[in-house]
Amino acid sequence: MSKQQVAFIGLGVMGYPMAGHLAKAGYQTRVYNRTAAKAEQWCQDYQGDFAETPREAAEGADFIFMCVGNDDDLRSVVYGDDGVLAGCKESSILVDHTTASANVAREIGDKSPVPFLDAPVSGGQAGAENGVLTVMIGGDQASFDAARPVIMSYARAAELMGSVGAGQLTKMVNQICIAGLVQGLSEGLNFAQRAGLDGHKVVDVISKGAAGSWQMENRGNTMLDDEFEFGFAVDWMRKDLAICLEEAERNGAALPVTRIVNDFYGEVQAMGGGRWDTSSLIRRLTRDD
Repeated sequence: MSKQQVAFIGLGVMGYPMAGHLAKAGYQTRVYNRTAAKAEQWCQDYQGDFAETPREAAEGADFIFMCVGNDDDLRSVVYGDDGVLAGCKESSILVDHTTASANVAREIGDKSPVPFLDAPVSGGQAGAENGVLTVMIGGDQASFDAARPVIMSYARAAELMGSVGAGQLTKMVNQICIAGLVQGLSEGLNFAQRAGLDGHKVVDVISKGAAGSWQMENRGNTMLDDEFEFGFAVDWMRKDLAICLEEAERNGAALPVTRIVNDFYGEVQAMGGGRWDTSSLIRRLTRDD
């Protein structure tokens, strides 16, 4: 069992189980969360302790992991007298699992006195709980090589995609692809229902062919059953798609479908579905049924 010390900043639906996997893997784990009660609960569920500030959590840690909400949340735990940079040691490696902008990743990479990896994840709440996340990483090879065995405590794949910022750019590609897939799946399933087909049989047969996808395998039947409580919320997806669209303005990429689907998610929010999971796009098409 490893005795390396790690810190984990941010115990949301992703961070809570990810930090738990680190503790279960034998790492000495200290956590910080803005709401202290959740950090205290984590310590009851897992072996570790909690800190009052990000700085305190980072002190003495070999690896400092972060998983917070957005660019501003990330800056708030990194900088300042109580930020992780004020507490980290010279040999620390800073790893950020937040889905944020490539700009803030590069900013922190430039300002950090210790190596920094931007490392957004894919796999949702279930992936975090089951320790099978996919991690897309930007940074230098040596830091990646050092951090990868620790990251694999909660991942099934971790790949270095390029320099700092490349992890976030890869996550943007992931979210762009998901947006189009879920909209296509929503339209197809709604079509099946209105055509009088057994939607579950449709999913079963076409998932084995060229139309098959993770979304179909994992969300097709629950979409048909009008169930949307599977972790990754519409509110978060809109945040992610806004990052994608902003980056596209800079790099000149055309994202017409992504822009439309982002608006569709806005409609879902207006229906009161901000906390529904992203497969709830189908609700737009069935709301008049």
